[in-house]
Amino acid sequence: MKCIVITTIFPPTRAVRDFAKCEGWNLIVAGDRKTPADWEHQNVQFLSASAQEERGFRLSTALPWNHYCRKMIGYLEAISLGAEQIVDTDDDNIPKETWSFPPSEGEFETTPPDRGFINVYRAFTTMPIWPRGFPLERIQLPEAQPTRGERQQVRVGIWQGLADGDPDVDAIYRLTNNEPCHFDERAPLVLGRGTWCPFNSQNTLFVRELFPLLYLPAFVTFRFTDILRGLVAQPIAWAAGYHLGFTSATVVQERNPHDYLKDFESEIPCYLLAQRVADTVAGVMSASASVTANLANAYDALRAIEVVQDEELRALSAWLEDLRA
Repeated sequence: MKCIVITTIFPPTRAVRDFAKCEGWNLIVAGDRKTPADWEHQNVQFLSASAQEERGFRLSTALPWNHYCRKMIGYLEAISLGAEQIVDTDDDNIPKETWSFPPSEGEFETTPPDRGFINVYRAFTTMPIWPRGFPLERIQLPEAQPTRGERQQVRVGIWQGLADGDPDVDAIYRLTNNEPCHFDERAPLVLGRGTWCPFNSQNTLFVRELFPLLYLPAFVTFRFTDILRGLVAQPIAWAAGYHLGFTSATVVQERNPHDYLKDFESEIPCYLLAQRVADTVAGVMSASASVTANLANAYDALRAIEVVQDEELRALSAWLEDLRA
């Protein structure tokens, strides 16, 4: 079984309607207290606020309402149904007719290892853009620009599909340029171990062994939550023998309304903490530990440097208990 998970506060959008038609995929939509009470759509499993409470997940009581992190109840529902793959996306990402992901194991172009942060977007476009969460101090560095990799046999546990139209860039780009982007078609690009790039929750596939890494930090700023998740996930994936890969754009984002200055304020942790988070989490990884043990150790280390607070550890504990149940 393969599942797509979305959260929404709107009536069924075009993206929801189109994902509901994707053959071979089950669509789960997690609502919130702002979602219309009569929300429904064919071929969609909708989790209303009351349904989420009735499921009995420990995480549900640990999470705030009217928050993006309610999507995690959708992940737990997909896992309980036996999903082998989960695709994380949003209600404003419209799938192209060719929407799909590469296999989780195969021979792919792979960057050299240990490059630090590289701007993967520049492997797919000549436009001067960068992903939300990319360390600003590296934007102009030649060594942060991707170069041709070599084809290698690798396991890819997380695929990030790009988005045409209004891709996931930060508020600085939107306030100073904001040109629409259409990425070039090219073969997938996989990052070697020790080579980093932020990834988001907008068109992203996780394999079952890495499902614990779907945890979205619920008590950090909204624009930091999936970026922090991605920074935590990468070294844990490496320790488990998996890589992160990027594909050409398979969705078109028609972005919901945003206040760019509010986005900027919410993204400040992305600008200031990305490298510190990466160094901290990489420093506590163990190749002999399980994915869940490394995840718990990562958040303990982030609590020690005050990137997250105690309430985050309580929510993470509830998530891990639900995964074990």
